Amino acid sequence: MKLSVGIKVANSLSLTPQLQQAIRLLQLSSLELEQEIQLQLDSNPLLEKIEEQESNIESLEHIEAQEREDKDLTNELNADFLPDDLPVDTDWDDVYTHQPTSLGSMEYEEREDNRQGYLTLQEHMQEQVNLLHFSLVDKLIAHCIIDSLDEKGFLDCVISEITTSVQHLLESMDYDDEVEDDEVLAVLKLIQRLDPIGIGSRNLAECLLLQLESLPTNTLYKNEAIMLLNHYEFLISNELSKLVKQTGMNTDQLKSAIALLKSLKAYPGADFENKNLDYQVPDVVVLKKDDRWLVQLNPDILPKLRVNPFYAGMIRRADQSDDNQYLRNQMLEAKNFIKSVDERHKTLLKVATCIVEHQRSFFEIGAEGMKPLVLREIAEEVELHESTISRVTTNKYMLTPRGLFELKYFFSSHVGTTSGGEASSIAIRAKIKKIISEENVRKPLSDNVIANMLKEDGIDVARRTVAKYRESLHIPSSSERKVLI
Repeated sequence: MKLSVGIKVANSLSLTPQLQQAIRLLQLSSLELEQEIQLQLDSNPLLEKIEEQESNIESLEHIEAQEREDKDLTNELNADFLPDDLPVDTDWDDVYTHQPTSLGSMEYEEREDNRQGYLTLQEHMQEQVNLLHFSLVDKLIAHCIIDSLDEKGFLDCVISEITTSVQHLLESMDYDDEVEDDEVLAVLKLIQRLDPIGIGSRNLAECLLLQLESLPTNTLYKNEAIMLLNHYEFLISNELSKLVKQTGMNTDQLKSAIALLKSLKAYPGADFENKNLDYQVPDVVVLKKDDRWLVQLNPDILPKLRVNPFYAGMIRRADQSDDNQYLRNQMLEAKNFIKSVDERHKTLLKVATCIVEHQRSFFEIGAEGMKPLVLREIAEEVELHESTISRVTTNKYMLTPRGLFELKYFFSSHVGTTSGGEASSIAIRAKIKKIISEENVRKPLSDNVIANMLKEDGIDVARRTVAKYRESLHIPSSSERKVLI
């Protein structure tokens, strides 16, 4: 085989840095985009926000006007005479206006801090333990117990593990005391009666029992509720007929005792969960106006960027110096970044508008009107690749009159109908939830009956499909939903 050198012309795809940046910005959430913009603003002197520049110009004009007014006032006060008709009710604020010496407003304004600090469950329990007259060993046991509490307030380990932990701590402190499980159990009993009652319980039955014991002795149906907890396994499995047989109660007593148990706290640590909730900022807002659904980008997350005109004016065409070349590169990067952000918003708006057109029935009647939709359909309509649609709809949220939804929510698989059409899995879940909500609680519908009811509506699904959708909605089975009292 002879070796030779030749030239070959071929077409190939390559990702330019600008295209890579545009693709990366597409998949960023609104918070990540804000962080990326701030990073670019800090690193590129030729990139700036329009709002900041405009606010500075407005503040400058306001200060200049104030300075002219102050100069006129100074000239009047320096006059050789004062008018005789000066009003006697003139306030000092009318002739003196405080003006900061620097451009802009005051650095800060003194206000009362009304923010509330929330104690964690462990901190709340530590404060109470510190007020008790515990010995050193008992205090170590109490601290180990508190550290072993889970977010619901239950004890997340066995007594022997706490005993071993306390023993290791004592040995590290050169103490020769021996700790037994009975000592740990005694401290645990004291902690369980602190606030909240039932903290440190090993299971739900123990937590409810501790709360019942703390109630006044004359509480109605207290003894009956304690009796029910002795047959906790039948109560959990909703076997009410066995409870009646084992306890000897009548229907009214059983109903009142169960109502008393429901009034108690199932999780003693629920009140100490983190109150700082994460709120999602919508990227797209959908509104109905004149029987039309309008789609627009959230103006609060739209950055208004531009190239700094001052630095751009310093660039000289024929100058090949390092400084001039640096400004050229920074201006090119700023323009490419602004273009990439603009393309991101245009693509997001285009895809969101297309989704709203496909899911118009969802916005009109709710989840039952959801239609089956896949990425390929949107990609073909907006003439983009499926991977681009996937990036655009990831971590992007749409605010609608029916709530806040991720764009991915509007894409779902389909199930065949008896008429030859297709139904969305989200719509089928909504129908199952509606059917179960309207059922007779004494005779709940089985999955087979629900499947037959859906077939009557033209949706051909099997019983196991109904069971799968029901479990995804966290709805128990018909035997667990049955209520006899």
